[in-house]
Amino acid sequence: MDRAVTPRFRTQGSWSYQTCVQPAWHPPQEMDWDYGVYLPVTVWEDNGPPHKMAQMYFTLVEGLLEDLCRAKRWKLQPGKDTCIRVQINAWAHIDLPLYAAPETEFAQIIEKSASLSFAEARANAMDSADLGDMPAQQWEDLDHIVMATRRGEWKSSDPEMVSKWFKDRVLEHTDQLRRVCRYLKAWRDHHWTAGDGPTSVCIMVAVAQKFELYRGRDDIALEKAARVLGAALKGEVRELGIDGGAEDFNKRMDADQRERAGAKADALAEQMLSARLKSSHLAAEAIDIVRAHLGSRVPHRVELVDPDSGADAVRVVGAQEVSRPVVRATTAG
Repeated sequence: MDRAVTPRFRTQGSWSYQTCVQPAWHPPQEMDWDYGVYLPVTVWEDNGPPHKMAQMYFTLVEGLLEDLCRAKRWKLQPGKDTCIRVQINAWAHIDLPLYAAPETEFAQIIEKSASLSFAEARANAMDSADLGDMPAQQWEDLDHIVMATRRGEWKSSDPEMVSKWFKDRVLEHTDQLRRVCRYLKAWRDHHWTAGDGPTSVCIMVAVAQKFELYRGRDDIALEKAARVLGAALKGEVRELGIDGGAEDFNKRMDADQRERAGAKADALAEQMLSARLKSSHLAAEAIDIVRAHLGSRVPHRVELVDPDSGADAVRVVGAQEVSRPVVRATTAG
């Protein structure tokens, strides 16, 4: 049996998340892991390595992966311009973006890592385990990072800059922000099965920019975040705190795709509200609404539905400071 997070509904007002036990065989929506590949480069031109190296980089890494995929019965998925995709099975894949940095910077990393004590090295590794990336201290030494594309281009890229910015937002808004972004990525994967929907980074940046915290109420936080995302996806998504606003994190989609994506996010927000307002005897309908937008990983279990007295809706509203009332002098007798 696997422990999984599933929704607990409260009709006539709200639904929230609880932890419950689900069968290990319950298949999730497609899972996506990202692991960067880093190449030390001796010849470094003004904007990165020589252009011919970008396409050769893809050819080299895909060639090295072919034998592994054949042995594991995995499948290389060609066609993505910014990464190599390995399809592990019907519900999971790994994306491998290809990065390069000057060889001299890698040498500095090796020297610095060698000087760390065992405890320090172990702590750095644990801090970066969730990201599947290089330890943060090593990232800081790579001042020049570029990402290869199949078209033979090198794009300036500092993925750790996005990671640091998002971690700061999580510290500000609590881990609820991280959970809500994961719910929205599940929504994305459910509606864009070909992988051509909003990118994970686009969702994270757009939601974090205007996130509202609702303690103990992931349901309301998700509803509000979906409204924010709906507006953001219809245009450009830029963040001054990451790269001075230079990159549009929504650039993968054209104008029509942006409008459709924004409309889908708007629909998610409206339907989340609709599910929360269902009467208790319509609990099954509330579950169906959420499953239609988040996918089959939401179990159809009516026993998880609780009536909402409305008290939670009052508790999630923060206290506001008001002016002290004027009490005039009075006489009695």
